[in-house]
Amino acid sequence: MIRLSDSVKCLKGVGEARASRLARLDVHSVEDLLFLFPRRYEDRRKVSKLSEVVPGSVRSSTVKVVSVESRISSKKRVPLTEAMVSDGTALASVIWFNRRNLDKVISVGTSIALHGDVSKRGGIVQFVDPEVEVLWDDRPPRQVGCIVAVYPLTAGLTDRWMRDVMDRALVDALPSLEDPLPDFIRAELGLADLHTALRNMHRPPSPEAWREARKRVAFDELFALQVGLAMVRRDRERTVGAVSLPCNGPLRGSLERALPFVLTSGQSKALAEIGEDMASEVPMNRLLQGDVGSGKTAVALLAMMQAVDGGAQAALMVPTSVLAQQHGARMEAILAHHGVKTATLIGGLSQSERASMLRDIASGVVDVVIGTHALIQEDVSFKNLGLVVIDEQHRFGVLQRGAIAKKGVMPHTLVMTATPIPRTLALSVYGDLSVSVIRTMPKGRIPVKTRTIGEHKLDDLYGFMEREIEQDRRIFWVCPIIEESEHLDAGPLEERFYVLVQRFGEKVAMVHGRMPLAQRQEVMASFASGEKPILACTTVIEVGVDIPEATVMVVENAERFGLSQLHQLRGRVGRGDEQSWCFLLGKPKTSEGIKRLEALCRSSDGFVVAEADMEIRGPGEICGVRQHGLTDFKVADLIRDCDLLDLARERAFRLVGEDRDLSSFPSLRDAVLRRYGRKLGIATTA
Repeated sequence: MIRLSDSVKCLKGVGEARASRLARLDVHSVEDLLFLFPRRYEDRRKVSKLSEVVPGSVRSSTVKVVSVESRISSKKRVPLTEAMVSDGTALASVIWFNRRNLDKVISVGTSIALHGDVSKRGGIVQFVDPEVEVLWDDRPPRQVGCIVAVYPLTAGLTDRWMRDVMDRALVDALPSLEDPLPDFIRAELGLADLHTALRNMHRPPSPEAWREARKRVAFDELFALQVGLAMVRRDRERTVGAVSLPCNGPLRGSLERALPFVLTSGQSKALAEIGEDMASEVPMNRLLQGDVGSGKTAVALLAMMQAVDGGAQAALMVPTSVLAQQHGARMEAILAHHGVKTATLIGGLSQSERASMLRDIASGVVDVVIGTHALIQEDVSFKNLGLVVIDEQHRFGVLQRGAIAKKGVMPHTLVMTATPIPRTLALSVYGDLSVSVIRTMPKGRIPVKTRTIGEHKLDDLYGFMEREIEQDRRIFWVCPIIEESEHLDAGPLEERFYVLVQRFGEKVAMVHGRMPLAQRQEVMASFASGEKPILACTTVIEVGVDIPEATVMVVENAERFGLSQLHQLRGRVGRGDEQSWCFLLGKPKTSEGIKRLEALCRSSDGFVVAEADMEIRGPGEICGVRQHGLTDFKVADLIRDCDLLDLARERAFRLVGEDRDLSSFPSLRDAVLRRYGRKLGIATTA
């Protein structure tokens, strides 16, 4: 009996050379081969009589050889084999190129099955270089009269050989494959057994059978991930030792009453969920999603006050120095009145400033620390870190997020994103976290109007900008690159800056990530004050820049940006009480680029935009989730299989809730640990 873990070399017909070619397809073991699924199928169930074959089509026929000869073609000097065949209804010609010794395999009277392109030559039908199967002893064909799999290939492998070796694997190895899905779940959902599903994935007798097979395999992929995520949450819930931080402290209450606005229903709900988590001794691990401008920072600030109320420190880690300084200045202005000490830790501080700040953080003098990745440097220590808030979490790697949490003893963790994540993607990548979503926007917020414009409309755009400036409003002009590139035809930032200066004079400022921090701060201050109301910039302003007077966003060569990034850029305007505009300047050259811009113009709802982005680009590119390696499914699709994902998640979490270590389902546990143990860091005591 061939074992699933055996090398593919143990299968007949797979030697060293072909095994190395299969390795290029990431196929090493027999099990890998069984789970190498076809990329498409050809429906060859209709076998045509030669009298019915139409030139210019692709046809399948079973025939007998009337004559056959091989020679070297006079024009191209390549070997060719030519045969006359008949099925009793008509004669046809068949020609093959570079098929040496084919005349040794087929001879007069041999029954063969043909599938390929049909033309007409010399008044009769001709098959041109078709696939051929010899029907020994007049056995029924396997390559025609059925639905045939077409596999991913690499140089040196053919479809016919792949189908033959897969047939051998299905016969020799499939019987030893254990079905990891519990029988009661399979029965509840009416799913096919795994052996039947795999056979029908490779050799579907009908489209209906293939659909049932695909459903089972897709469910298995989604279910295994959800079981893994449930096991991660199980491990976290077993962990106690976090500081319990009650949510009814005086600081949080007084600060909420002092806010110049009333929390939206979405903010209140999220805050209640976070507050309940922080009051527990089980460390909070919660994802807070909210569209740009939905008020996540206010929620995070109140959560940090809950930590300070409980005698703990809070840390807010953000991706850029600009954002850290902005948050730091605002929080200091608000919290100083409540006796809360803040510090902003970023690169570029003087040695004495940094040393003094580190002493205050370590001694507990500082209650709230705002910073970039500088927070995770070795010399930063906290007296009692109770809450970690990570803003724009997808900008940080898993190790960076873990490093800040290690600065305390089981601190509560809140990760936030203003890049809305499609629901199915959130369940697949962040499914081990509790999730809070703010869908409601603050009262009076006017949706930004988004339009695409071409270069020929620049004069009209400049005129519109002049009218906005006259009303003391601000304008962002974003370019995708800084310097000329021989590979890109995007207008560089400096070039656009000089064009704008020619039109608007000293009203234009420029900022990009290569500038020294102090210079960037100076430029941003002149823009915010209105001294220079036009800011030519790169995506350095993508996150967190909050200037209510900014009403116009121009994105040059907009087709070069991802949809979620464009939505983030658009979120820099529309933060005041005036109508704001986003102009997407450029001319997309691809259908994907056109779809992206159309989707952005259709909706200002970040969640709708995120769903469209996933449909256009696929889940792997959204918010950097490719780094997780969790959504690399062979069959399952997070867009078309959203209902199946819900079923898989509900069954997975229920199962792990009833049998925390899956001790009753060892084959399922082993399958999940093989696939996700390292990626998810799953621990098991079974």
